Amino acid sequence: MRKSLITALAAFGLLALLLLSWAGVHARHVVAANRVHALRQELASRAALPDSASDAGAPAVIRFASNPSPVPPFLTNDLDGNIISTAQWHGKVVLLNFWATWCPPCREEIPELIELSGRYKDRLQIVGISEDDSPPDQVREFAASMGINYPVVMAGRVMEDEYGGVPALPTSFLVNQDGGVVLKHVGLYPIEVYDREIRALLGMPVNLPIQKFEDTGQIFLKNAARATALPGVDFKGLTQDQTRAALKRMNSDGCTCGCKLTIAQCRISEPDCDTSTKLAADIVHSIRARRPASLPASTATP
Repeated sequence: MRKSLITALAAFGLLALLLLSWAGVHARHVVAANRVHALRQELASRAALPDSASDAGAPAVIRFASNPSPVPPFLTNDLDGNIISTAQWHGKVVLLNFWATWCPPCREEIPELIELSGRYKDRLQIVGISEDDSPPDQVREFAASMGINYPVVMAGRVMEDEYGGVPALPTSFLVNQDGGVVLKHVGLYPIEVYDREIRALLGMPVNLPIQKFEDTGQIFLKNAARATALPGVDFKGLTQDQTRAALKRMNSDGCTCGCKLTIAQCRISEPDCDTSTKLAADIVHSIRARRPASLPASTATP
């Protein structure tokens, strides 16, 4: 009897530990969404990152990538067994929404996505990409209970890697009618933001100016090699050649925080990471220390 009680208590303790771990991972996703969204709004005011809202939350401008990367292709089945392929989307605006049933902001924006899907019908294709670990049947039941009117597919590791990793949930990629990814939203956004962007991509009238930005990692981390500045990295005191050398190091050296990204990618994806902050500062310091001293006045060329 005592042995059975000890076994039961041990099993209960293990289950509790697993549940705490599961909750911790999911909580970090949600907290990361809020943190990244706040950072993007702050940097948007300085025109460092694309965003469709000002610091006060009021829309100010629509920004699309001037060098949109092709949408990473995939061929899979949705929860109802229908084939979902990126090849089917030509001529449509596409909204790829990474989400999960356990994510409160994701659940909050589902009614907005349902409304957008009905509003633009054949001109807009929304695809929900579920990050749930639970069986597809449970996700299907949840989708049915929410009245989701767009296809939902299960995310896989390959899909996540092709989209450059999803730092937080929800994360949405906006694709133009030619299959180019022009914008990424991390976190919860008002339906008006998506509505204006969709209208702009469809060539419909919008009441905001449209600006272009170069994707230097804001959408796909692989484009971080194009960046001339990184969040939280001070290149002051370096020449242009030295700045390029520092950026090259940061795009080739891996971060040691466990993210499996380069230092540059980690600075963009996880701007609060102390490890990549220190590694980047060390690179800048080492290159600055090697800067040749100024020539003496007697030998300087006029």
